[in-house]
Amino acid sequence: MSSPEIASLSWGQMKVKGCSTTYKDCKVWPGGSRTWDWRETGTNHSPGVQPADLEEVIKKGVKTIVIGRGMSEALQVPPSTVDYLKKNGIDVLVLQTEKAVAEYNALAAQGVKVGGVFHSTC
Repeated sequence: MSSPEIASLSWGQMKVKGCSTTYKDCKVWPGGSRTWDWRETGTNHSPGVQPADLEEVIKKGVKTIVIGRGMSEALQVPPSTVDYLKKNGIDVLVLQTEKAVAEYNALAAQGVKVGGVFHSTC
């Protein structure tokens, strides 16, 4: 199963190819996507992305995770989260969201088992 292409990104809106939903923040993995609801794990801009935000994506068998920190990179990614991924044998890229989406799409197009979490505003 391949990772779906992110078809479009603009402030506060993301579309994933093959999905009719418009996301504000989203999670993607080989074969699927869904809204990334920060309330599920109590995520805020600081301290930022927690391992709990990534567990669902990891369970889909990804080898690489791309984290989009927002258009202005307001969303933090603590070193403990990066360490958590590396300890689980997962490569991680933490980038500004437009760059993150471009990198994610490039990896997906190469057939990499890539997942991601993307914040589409600040």
